Amino acid sequence: MNINRKQLRLALTALALLLNQVSYANDLQQSDQKEAFMEQNIVTLKGSPVRISGSLPRLGIQAQDFVLIDKDLKKRSLKDYSGKRKLISIVPSLDTAVCSLSAKKFNQAIKENPQEGVVLNVSADLPFAQSRFCHAEEVDNIICLSTMGSKDFSEGYGILMLDGPLANLCARAIVVLDENDTVIYTELVPEITQEPNYDKALEHFFKK
Repeated sequence: MNINRKQLRLALTALALLLNQVSYANDLQQSDQKEAFMEQNIVTLKGSPVRISGSLPRLGIQAQDFVLIDKDLKKRSLKDYSGKRKLISIVPSLDTAVCSLSAKKFNQAIKENPQEGVVLNVSADLPFAQSRFCHAEEVDNIICLSTMGSKDFSEGYGILMLDGPLANLCARAIVVLDENDTVIYTELVPEITQEPNYDKALEHFFKK
């Protein structure tokens, strides 16, 4: 079959248009998937998607009260820290390198800048394990609280991991409250194995 140059040009033009349409469709699909990814409140663990239960509290609202367990197995709530600025560092477990490191960094920051506020380190670790960690690592400037026995805190603050190997633990996040328990800063760390933005969290915590 003979094909002249004009027919060849038309065929190549049609092919180019088709390829552009396919490329556009792929870009649109990827964009839709990205938006859906964000709407579903997904973080990652070593690159693998992990769904979480909701969203962090919005800036400017009154923080939801909670009941957590301290090292002496006593129930603690926001009322116990009334009138103080609060930096809530939420981590999956202190028995991991990143969670341990973040606790020690916040502990050191408070040691170097003593003030009226309080840093609450929230994890799913049993209070006994938290106490051993603090003693072994000389972490005595922050307060460790456990979600032991309840998902109320992790669900209420929208950071309960719903699937993956760490399902039912908290995703890594920061919530800073002022003296009136108003939310003034939040960060949901997108990759569980990454550290939070210490500088921004502490900037809002120390700011008066």
